[in-house]
Amino acid sequence: MTDVFSKEKRSDVMSKIKGSGNKETEIALVSILRRNKIVGWRRKQKIYGKPDFVFWKQRVAIFVDGCFWHQCPLHSSIPKQNKEFWQKKLQANINRDKKVNAYLEQRGWIVIRIWEHELKDEMYVCDLIRSALVSCDS
Repeated sequence: MTDVFSKEKRSDVMSKIKGSGNKETEIALVSILRRNKIVGWRRKQKIYGKPDFVFWKQRVAIFVDGCFWHQCPLHSSIPKQNKEFWQKKLQANINRDKKVNAYLEQRGWIVIRIWEHELKDEMYVCDLIRSALVSCDS
């Protein structure tokens, strides 16, 4: 399918996508955490890799990854327009995620990455987070 926007307009549209505070990802997880009374988390903390949520006491860093931007194995796709650019851009995101995970884990952090689509399964997300927090308290 051909893009409905010109190259300049598409660039403008894509540049306005926020890196944080996204309703489908971060804000959705805030709601899940609050509904399930999971406490102790902080946002916008100055930690390498800029986790979306941090539990300082337990040293747990949570990233909520958009399926498109981080190339979810179930829902990823590369736009047909400007394919080479997108392959390079999205692969760089994947490489950065791996580097961040390794850096934090080497320093004793537990890293949790939650896919955007996984937020639809609230019980799974809560179990994942609670398991990490409990393993730190033992």
